Amino acid sequence: MSIDDQVVPMAESIEIPQESRESLTHLSATGEARMVDVRDKPVTARMAIAEARVRLTRETARLVSERSGPKGDVVAAARIAGIMAAKRTAELIPMCHPLALSRVVVDIRVAADEGLIFIEARAEAHDRTGVEMEAMTAASVAALTIYDMLKSVERGLVIESVMLLEKCGGRSGHYRRGPREEAK
Repeated sequence: MSIDDQVVPMAESIEIPQESRESLTHLSATGEARMVDVRDKPVTARMAIAEARVRLTRETARLVSERSGPKGDVVAAARIAGIMAAKRTAELIPMCHPLALSRVVVDIRVAADEGLIFIEARAEAHDRTGVEMEAMTAASVAALTIYDMLKSVERGLVIESVMLLEKCGGRSGHYRRGPREEAK
């Protein structure tokens, strides 16, 4: 059996209920993927904060907090990678608009006694669309960089979660993750 025999063909057309088509902005009326037209939206201040968590052993976390990882300063490399990733989000996520980011901050906190690394990424812009994906991309790539920097010491690192903590600006207004929405 070849790989071609195992591939399931895609449906010609997927039937999407009308109410779903209206709420899923990246789908056309016929259910095709599309980039949202934002040209008539006003330029407003946008901000988003995302978090990623990396679980690792206490011993490996201590290496990170002491800046003595086998490939160098894990925190510095992850911070730079997160900032660089935020600036390239539109190249990575197909329907994202390229944005002129005015600020990206990646803060990394090592909780060695808990065996956790907390990555918080903040993205800001004055634009027609939000910066949630830029913040989440920054947090994700920072977490992936931590894995890459530490895989020779500990292969069992786990990127536990990536989540939006807060966003403001735009038509949908302000959102802050509540305690009941906490990722498990």
